[in-house]
Amino acid sequence: MRKGSFVAYIIDFESDAVEDLKALRKGERVRVLTAIEEHLTYEPTRQSKSRIKHLRPGSQPPYRLRIDTLRVYYDVRTDSKSVTIYGIVDKERSLEWLAAFAQKLAGKDEQP
Repeated sequence: MRKGSFVAYIIDFESDAVEDLKALRKGERVRVLTAIEEHLTYEPTRQSKSRIKHLRPGSQPPYRLRIDTLRVYYDVRTDSKSVTIYGIVDKERSLEWLAAFAQKLAGKDEQP
């Protein structure tokens, strides 16, 4: 199928992801934005061996896009055809970032 036959997803960046993007060098930023457009605009849940990975069931965020040494963590809402990007992190910081993200989510659940 051609890309034209798919419905485009809206890409949404959380504020932390915007900050992550701003912290990258211009070349990296261009590479990340190009990969996001290429891989997440039409088929954000289509897994591949090297690019998109659905993380363990119950993981938040549930998806990861690999771009060289960078990882883009995101979620997909098929009902609203949107992708929310939560973070753009170097591979070496991924586990630390995921742990901090889980804590952040747990903190939101505890508040009234």
